[in-house]
Amino acid sequence: MEESIPRATAVAAAGAWPETEMRDTVTVDFDDRFRRRKLYTGEGGLAFLLDLPEAQVLREGDGLALASGGYVRVKAAPEPLVEVTASDPQHLLRLAWHLGNRHLPAEIAGTHILIRHDHVILRMLEGLGATVRTVDAPFNPEGGAYGEHNRAPGHPHGHHHHDHHHDHGHDHHHHHDGCDHDHHH
Repeated sequence: MEESIPRATAVAAAGAWPETEMRDTVTVDFDDRFRRRKLYTGEGGLAFLLDLPEAQVLREGDGLALASGGYVRVKAAPEPLVEVTASDPQHLLRLAWHLGNRHLPAEIAGTHILIRHDHVILRMLEGLGATVRTVDAPFNPEGGAYGEHNRAPGHPHGHHHHDHHHDHGHDHHHHHDGCDHDHHH
């Protein structure tokens, strides 16, 4: 049965694929924008299977290249977020640092930070003097947050190809501050 469903086997970056070959549009929220294999249905009714060699982040405007030809355009779905603003740029940087320290997916803009709703974090932010308000917006967090968001077994020594210059093999672990989720092997 599955053979009749078109497969999207590659992702073309926004602006790097011909809009004229767009077959449909698919609107996806943050949780469904880091996938390797998933069945989607486009707004025009086109059902297709995302089937990538490895999971990758889908961004607003990207084109999913169908093996049979044509593209499906990715739209980032608006979702309930919290917009965090500060009294001045230095204050905003401090808030960003506190959020980053908690490995929270965050979208950092020049004037504000967007995060998902989280009571504990909101209390912390308010304690730091931040102004918070709820908004509906597409969520495109900084790249670094994705690894945390999809906690794979063996993280952080698994599928990350960049060299950490301190890999002493897996027989003994030394812990870095805050990195306490690598001892369940």
